[in-house]
Amino acid sequence: MAKPDDRSDNVEKLQDSIQDTIENFREGQDYLSEHADEISGGEKQHIEEKNERRLNAIEGMREEVKDEAANQGK
Repeated sequence: MAKPDDRSDNVEKLQDSIQDTIENFREGQDYLSEHADEISGGEKQHIEEKNERRLNAIEGMREEVKDEAANQGK
């Protein structure tokens, strides 16, 4: 038998994921700042693209937090 859908801690999990993703974004930015002269153009582009995806993910997770919070308030 399937377990019931427990969404009571979704907001907390999403917020943790947001914080982790922000930290990864900052680490990527810091790496670029510190090693810009030492890395190839391809590696720089890869990190920049990854950080762009991270920003998009953060935005999406923030929307999910809003949705979850609204659903919990019902």
